[in-house]
Amino acid sequence: MKSVTFKIQGMHCGGCARTIQALLERATGVKSATVTFESGEARVIFDPVLIDAQRLVALIEQPGYQATVHGAQTDRI
Repeated sequence: MKSVTFKIQGMHCGGCARTIQALLERATGVKSATVTFESGEARVIFDPVLIDAQRLVALIEQPGYQATVHGAQTDRI
């Protein structure tokens, strides 16, 4: 498993964060996702065999937000 943190622009409220979190959690290969409106960040733990960071960015940007990798990907046990 790997984890990555994204900086997200364009969220206006907690509902935006919940929308992004739901999109990420439904994606095949995502083990968990936490999106926080206050920090403007998302932390995702995922299986790199099934999905990659670029696909996660595409999911976040699908409803109109902008996302960039904020934290380096790291291996998780």
